[in-house]
Amino acid sequence: MAEFKRSRLNRTNQDQITKKTVFLGVLTITVLVLMLVFGLPLLIKFSVFLGEGKKTADQTRKVLPPLAPRLVIPYEATNSGSINVSGFAEPKVKVELFKNSVSIGATEVSTEGDFIFSKIILEEGENGFSAVASTNGAGNGDGSKIVVVTYDKTSPKLELANPSEENLTVDSADFDIIGTTDSNASVSINNRIAPVNNDGSFKLKWQLNMGKNDLEITSTDLAGNQTKKKISITYSL
Repeated sequence: MAEFKRSRLNRTNQDQITKKTVFLGVLTITVLVLMLVFGLPLLIKFSVFLGEGKKTADQTRKVLPPLAPRLVIPYEATNSGSINVSGFAEPKVKVELFKNSVSIGATEVSTEGDFIFSKIILEEGENGFSAVASTNGAGNGDGSKIVVVTYDKTSPKLELANPSEENLTVDSADFDIIGTTDSNASVSINNRIAPVNNDGSFKLKWQLNMGKNDLEITSTDLAGNQTKKKISITYSL
């Protein structure tokens, strides 16, 4: 009788173990099915999310406004009524040019990063140029540094104190040519440079040759305007 009870108890334990094994097997299969049904789409969605995040970051970098252009005008003044304005900016952006804060046109920057505006009409006096770069997605960037060009058609003054006449005769080979011009002008005498002081005065010692000496004094301002005077000095003992 006792042996029968032990045999029955063993069968009961084996049945419980078998049921647990079957239950765990069914549970494992169920989990795998759920992972296949729901886990894979979630994994795909997560991967897409990561990709969208990277794409958004790339787009954020791309929408930054372009850097300010740099204008190149190699002179401060001119006597020409029109000039070319060139410069550098980020390739393929649009650059808008302003003269005295008024827009006068736009152009696209080349793949090499340069641009040019041709035959820009100047106003008499100072002309302040600036430029702004822009893209369709990012809008306008910062404005460039203002470059000022003066349009000047007036010739510089040129007055001679010595000699005071166009023709004279002297008995010394050393002669001081003295005069005044505009303070920002340069003076040459027969292509020899005469230093000009801050007040526009100049003085140049000239060594005369025996006989007649023809001299041409030229004053040139920053815009390229010139005033010329010719004198004749005869050196005779």
